[in-house]
Amino acid sequence: MEIQTFEDVFDALSDTPAEAANMKARAALLGAVVEQVKSWGLSQEAAAARLAITRPRLNDLMRGKLGKFSLDALVNLATAAGLVLEIRVAAA
Repeated sequence: MEIQTFEDVFDALSDTPAEAANMKARAALLGAVVEQVKSWGLSQEAAAARLAITRPRLNDLMRGKLGKFSLDALVNLATAAGLVLEIRVAAA
């Protein structure tokens, strides 16, 4: 059996570098939105209303259920949360 090592968990979980990059971007966005929502100190009902999503959807977000959110959905949530996105691209 060959032992493999990876830069991070997303590289290990993904079949392609593109899939790993997507997961990394989604994880970064999800984490930023969760921190922003926590900083509001609101109930889940109020926070969900502020983001224009349902409370169960907010619960998925707050529990870090990455698989339930597309990159597009997370960009929309980050914007609704009052965050500004910056994209940085570098050579591999």
